[in-house]
Amino acid sequence: MKKQIILAMLSGVLLGLSWPTYGLALLTFIGFVPLLLAEQEIRNSDSGKKNSKVFITAYITFLIWNSITTWWIWYSTPFGMLFAILVNSLLMTIVFLIYHLVAKGLPAKIHLFFLVAIWIAFEKFHLNWDFSWPWLNLGNVFSENIHWIQWYQYTGVFGGSLWIWIVNIGLFRAVSRFHMDADKRQLGIGIGKNILIIAIPIMISLWIFQKYESGTNRIQITLLQPNIDPYSEKYTIKNTQMAQDLITLAQKDITKQTDYVIAPETALSRGTSIKNFDHSAEKRILQQLISHYPDLQFITGVDFYQKYPSGQRPSISANYYPQGWFDFYNAAVQINHSGSSQKYIKSKLVVGVETFPFKSILEPLLGNVMLDLGGTVAMRATQEDRSVFTNSTAEISAAPIICYESIYGEFVTGYVQNGANFLAIITNDAWWSDTQGHQQHLSYARLRAIETRKSIARSANTGISAFINEKGEITKQLGYGLKGTLSGEITTNDKKTFYVKYGDYIARIAVFLAVTILLFAIAKKKK
Repeated sequence: MKKQIILAMLSGVLLGLSWPTYGLALLTFIGFVPLLLAEQEIRNSDSGKKNSKVFITAYITFLIWNSITTWWIWYSTPFGMLFAILVNSLLMTIVFLIYHLVAKGLPAKIHLFFLVAIWIAFEKFHLNWDFSWPWLNLGNVFSENIHWIQWYQYTGVFGGSLWIWIVNIGLFRAVSRFHMDADKRQLGIGIGKNILIIAIPIMISLWIFQKYESGTNRIQITLLQPNIDPYSEKYTIKNTQMAQDLITLAQKDITKQTDYVIAPETALSRGTSIKNFDHSAEKRILQQLISHYPDLQFITGVDFYQKYPSGQRPSISANYYPQGWFDFYNAAVQINHSGSSQKYIKSKLVVGVETFPFKSILEPLLGNVMLDLGGTVAMRATQEDRSVFTNSTAEISAAPIICYESIYGEFVTGYVQNGANFLAIITNDAWWSDTQGHQQHLSYARLRAIETRKSIARSANTGISAFINEKGEITKQLGYGLKGTLSGEITTNDKKTFYVKYGDYIARIAVFLAVTILLFAIAKKKK
């Protein structure tokens, strides 16, 4: 096992060092090769306990990869970090072990095809179940190399995952063949072919990048970055005081030409009744700013609640207090001269902080074990549709994307399908301190710009606030830990990309193929 463990460690390090924002993305094209060689050696050996050996080998790889790339979760919750790293590594290992079991009874071309399919199917699954954590989906690795992946407008990030696996398997087969026949010429040809498989999509992407024409309509936006510590300050400031502080911050930079002011997630963090918000003191204060700029749209994050009468639980997301049942919402609102606000409720929630996975099953067994990161410690409610904030004055619609939602590609396309012309991301990334966490979160937003071909205005409580153009380039940013405003111009358009229209079609095909091959392997074994 010594050789296999070294190969497993090498794969983990290569994958970890490939990750944004500090990594070298090219390493991901060879990251799985050592692990595949280790699995093949175990499978073809005469030793016993092959399944256990593959499990241990794979778990070492994925534990190292997860640890290098997501250790920063420690700053928000040590338990959450350990849970995320250990469980995500376990899930990846189970997927790889299934591949090993199928590979025992099928030809190489089929079982390697199955590996690609089941891995992409796993990534799709990881986007949609209660313990969703798609941070390390392979296609995300190119978020700092946007010139390579302009074709994401057709494939989404699953195109990147497919690309990575094709190259890794191609190189694995070349190295494996060399181990058998020691033919250097064939090894060189195999490596050359896979270099072409890397180079051709990059050349296509560069051509798309050069030819792409952004929208012609332009709007002026001011982003607010109040830089408030969520651990010590944020949840002690009254909403009326925060509303006044936001106005003071905004007035330094806005003009009559400003179309939008955007404040971060839960900027108004002291719970407000969702039914009574339009009559609240904090809204009246914000309305004062708009009275001086009648065409202005003000978007901000708000912590809402809704109270129900005592009695039967009104929904699975409701939380019980002595005063009755409550639903809590991490929401965005848009305020303008009309007086009535538009609202959107965050619908991709952070596991353990905003949502209780499998609540109906686990709550009776474990009680309420939500993690306390400040504010209301309770499960949040969601909404079904992706609402957009309309602006009748300029015929512009904003996609109000709240924090964690911005890492879900197909989810974000729902806003564009509903008419969004640009993406407004509001977030609070201070939980992770000044680490790769907030930098990766910003970097992933660049993928959403390419997939949808929509400009992004991103307001982050402690940074990094930024403007991202339709090609995924960061055009302007305000650094982490700074208080201030960031004003800029972005383009808008009504285009719907192939990916917006068809979403994660690559993943859906992968799910079908993985299930088909798995059933075939089971039937073949029984026969």
